[in-house]
Amino acid sequence: MSEKLPTLPELRQQIDAIDVQIHELINQRARCAQTVAEVKKAEDPTITSFYRPEREAQVLQMVMQRNQGPLAGETVAKLFREIMSACLALESPLKIAFLGPNGTFTHAAALKHFGHAAITRPMATIDEVFREVEAGSAHYGVVPVENSSEGVVNHTLDCFINSGLKIIGEVELRIHHNLLVAEGTQLKNISRVYSHQQSLAQCRKWLDAHFPKIERIAVSSNAEAARLVKGEWHSAAIAGETAAELYGLKKLHENIEDNPSNTTRFLIIGTESTPPSGDDKTSIIVAAHNEAGALYRILEPFYRNGLSLTRIETRPSQSDIWSYVFFIDFEGHQQQPQVKLVLDELHDRVRELKNLGSYPKAVI
Repeated sequence: MSEKLPTLPELRQQIDAIDVQIHELINQRARCAQTVAEVKKAEDPTITSFYRPEREAQVLQMVMQRNQGPLAGETVAKLFREIMSACLALESPLKIAFLGPNGTFTHAAALKHFGHAAITRPMATIDEVFREVEAGSAHYGVVPVENSSEGVVNHTLDCFINSGLKIIGEVELRIHHNLLVAEGTQLKNISRVYSHQQSLAQCRKWLDAHFPKIERIAVSSNAEAARLVKGEWHSAAIAGETAAELYGLKKLHENIEDNPSNTTRFLIIGTESTPPSGDDKTSIIVAAHNEAGALYRILEPFYRNGLSLTRIETRPSQSDIWSYVFFIDFEGHQQQPQVKLVLDELHDRVRELKNLGSYPKAVI
């Protein structure tokens, strides 16, 4: 004979009791975070940011490792991200500059990495994001660096050549496009769709199959498309979840992108180096000598010391005509002995080497 299931009132009573415990523990954690801030201030009265990228990465990694379900590890990690964001805001709210406007995928990446308690500030250009952080007007910045379908964001790479900022983290964001409309808009009345030209291209097959005759209008960003649609009853926008929430739009269709694995990688930029998290990357810029075998001389130390490259890009040098610099990402932290060995060896092999920083790999 099977065991009798509890009644709904009994289950709700259990949930209420669990919620009380969760509530008490969250506030207990918040009080502990406030004490951490007091200790840090006592040790360094000049401190302005209590955010530690390596510590938060370690916490999220532990959350996912110990998770036994039924919630997915990433889902639980996102909940902890928001708890940490709220606790950090009690100590000192983070000011985050990002490539705007509000509602873009870069905005979504900033919220994913820092949580909704951070103060996010949209900037018109990537250059402005760098300048805000350099001037101390923002603690950190968020900029796109590469997309799995469209390739590298060259302007971000170029900004690193002349900037003294460090990379302190990365975010990987799966790019999901939705067909959004204003409340009350009916499917049969849609005569045009707004979006950024890249998003229109990324949803071309879906649009050809479902809306072959409607006008497709390219605008400056998906967020701008959402803003325009908010005031129109005969239009739709292609944009992400953040834009839908920001402008109060209804999703007619979700995940309409032609490539469901399309992902954009964003970099978190700051002024200080990041200690090891245990699962890190390092990024460098290398200017090679103009000689035969120059690229081999750069790559050979990585192979010999067992360091895996995750990305290599070439950009024209801004100082010498027909000269090029290499942007290299590889696994490991600059404090690890084998990484130190490779960096020291590269200094002797290249014309110039710039260390952009070591930082935790994207966790969620």
